[in-house]
Amino acid sequence: MSVAASEPMARRLAEARAHSYRDDAEVPRFPDDKPLIVFDGVCVLCSGFARYVARHDTAGRFRFTAAQSPLGMALFRHYGLDPVNYETNLLLAEGRAYGKLDAFAGIMTRLGGIKRAARLVRLLPVRMGEWLYDRVALNRYALFGRSESCVVPDASWRDRVIG
Repeated sequence: MSVAASEPMARRLAEARAHSYRDDAEVPRFPDDKPLIVFDGVCVLCSGFARYVARHDTAGRFRFTAAQSPLGMALFRHYGLDPVNYETNLLLAEGRAYGKLDAFAGIMTRLGGIKRAARLVRLLPVRMGEWLYDRVALNRYALFGRSESCVVPDASWRDRVIG
């Protein structure tokens, strides 16, 4: 994906009305009082990141759903993203959607502590940061692997996964 192709996605997410998914009959209802991370459940890198967040989120700030779930696919369609070939993880927080480095920085900032330093990725020039993100996203299965089925969360975060 080119940088030019990613800019409309970022703009679409930024311009979407807060909680717009609530008015979309195709999006299953879900509790949105906490940030929701939508991740590629068969991507080893993405699932590993979800596990990392769950492990370090001792306050239970986040909920999770796989992009392959009915909710994940509906949210990707709602925001005009490909519901099969995932180009980003999503963060839904306070009714707003964030993708790519904005999602990563938002997640790490909300984890708090030293992890907030990861928000410094936003200091990269936008085009460079998006290019780097896209390179990893496009090659994530080759670089990190792919599971045959979606990640099965362990007991420590299973109750925060929604479908």
